[in-house]
Amino acid sequence: MVDQSELPERDAMDFDVVIVGAGPAGLSAAIRLKQLDEDINVVVLEKGSEVGAHILSGAVLDPIGLDKLIPDWKEKGAPLNTKVTSDKFMIFGPAGSLRIPNFLMPPLMNNHGNYIVSMGNVCRWMAEQAEAMGVEVFPNMACSELIYGDAVDGKKGEVTGVVAGEFGREKDGTPGPNYEPGMILNGKYVMLSEGARGSLSKEVIAKYDLDANCDVPKFGLGIKEIWEVKPENHRLGEVTHTMGWPLGLKNGGGSFMYHLEDNQVYVGYIVDLNYKNPHLSPYNEFQRWKHHPEISEVLEGGKRVSYGARVVTKGGYQSIPKTVFPGGALLGCSAGLVNLPRIKGNHNAMLSGIAAAEAAHKAIGAERSGDELHDYDSELRSGLIGKDLKPVRNVAPLNGKFGPLGGLTLGGFDMWFATIFKFNILGTLSHGKNDAESTGKAADYSKITYPKPDGVLSFDRLTNVSFSATNHGEEQPVHLQLADASIPIEQNLPEYAEPAQLYCPAGVYEVITEEGKDPRFQINSQNCVHCKTCDIKDPAQNITWITPEGGGGPNYPNM
Repeated sequence: MVDQSELPERDAMDFDVVIVGAGPAGLSAAIRLKQLDEDINVVVLEKGSEVGAHILSGAVLDPIGLDKLIPDWKEKGAPLNTKVTSDKFMIFGPAGSLRIPNFLMPPLMNNHGNYIVSMGNVCRWMAEQAEAMGVEVFPNMACSELIYGDAVDGKKGEVTGVVAGEFGREKDGTPGPNYEPGMILNGKYVMLSEGARGSLSKEVIAKYDLDANCDVPKFGLGIKEIWEVKPENHRLGEVTHTMGWPLGLKNGGGSFMYHLEDNQVYVGYIVDLNYKNPHLSPYNEFQRWKHHPEISEVLEGGKRVSYGARVVTKGGYQSIPKTVFPGGALLGCSAGLVNLPRIKGNHNAMLSGIAAAEAAHKAIGAERSGDELHDYDSELRSGLIGKDLKPVRNVAPLNGKFGPLGGLTLGGFDMWFATIFKFNILGTLSHGKNDAESTGKAADYSKITYPKPDGVLSFDRLTNVSFSATNHGEEQPVHLQLADASIPIEQNLPEYAEPAQLYCPAGVYEVITEEGKDPRFQINSQNCVHCKTCDIKDPAQNITWITPEGGGGPNYPNM
């Protein structure tokens, strides 16, 4: 054990802008800052083992953000190789399907001109562009805490920097013999682009009451596999979205199947986390879905090559918090910029990075630092991002109230009206409860018996986790923290059948029962794929996800 008084002091480095997260938002901000001033000092910190290792998205990319950031991206070799050639939306029953004609869908749902991509590979390419411009990009550097200035005249201190690269704590959180304290990276502005439900973003939202004037955040759990399929089953550029079976028409969610290059197919399922039945397993719903004839005929004879899961923001325009705070800003999914009916957020992430960079450049040019970048928040709401999100803002609340079919019908009408008349006839609807509060009592719902995985189309969770290349150091502290260790067994188990056993797509949480002993709650944190579902869906809101040591977690190659 190391004496706390003998711990080495942290070194510090100063930058103009510190960016947390090498996703599309953070990298866009870094690139735009360098475009505006090649001498500006910018660092991007990424907790994954490499840029792209923690990126998981569908993804069909609207290139509007990339067009604005790097207009000659084609000439520079951006990995946008598969243009969408056909677009289908289907309602599934247990054995059949109904296709909704494209002409009935609002124009904004059209994928013409979009690309099927690996966002992990897009981010790797963006990082190369940023580094060529002089941006310092540091993977394997988890940001474990924020640094704040002193409170003055009753005002909360501004964010001045982050601590990154801390390693070597023991399981109990104390520094071990090989402890490395990490570094303090100071910035005139700190931009948080951690993705949905980022730990530092969650902290600043609470500290500065950034959500005081917005609706509750809403999320879905997205689960994805990459398959290599037989050439005769491959349809390059085809995009399919479905709703209905197996979730039914009471629970929100749906699927995607995208045919990209090299005979690969992305298959995925998104389950809205406002579901009520605590016996529901999003992972097993996805595995069942792959047995539908429309899907199984494509996957037949193929092989799964990768697996992952990540929460998706679904609250929309009314759930966007204030995106600026003293000393920094929230970018991309940290602010919740996904367009739900389009199932797209990467374009808005890029646009938010561009807007934040322009606001920061202007502020630094005026010799400001540590204040609020109001220009960014204003541009986000009134510019291209706001124009993308405002017309679709009622889809999520309608889905939550009427189910996906009712939401599709009423939401489609509302979107068509907004398209034609430029305003929403339904105004702005509220989401009501957050996702944790939406969970019902176990006694009020029937248990769901899921088919046993066949090992051909469907797989058990732990086998699939091995296809995410997830790894965490065995001696590091558990990064899934319980506010009250008694709640899982004493409260969640009798009231909700402890739903963590089912909502986690990686088998992290177990209730262990042994003859003659009381049940106990076990956290297998080494399995965690960093999806953040537990931080959102736990009915007692008792679980907090914090960043583990840098490099821990999944290592996605092409997600």
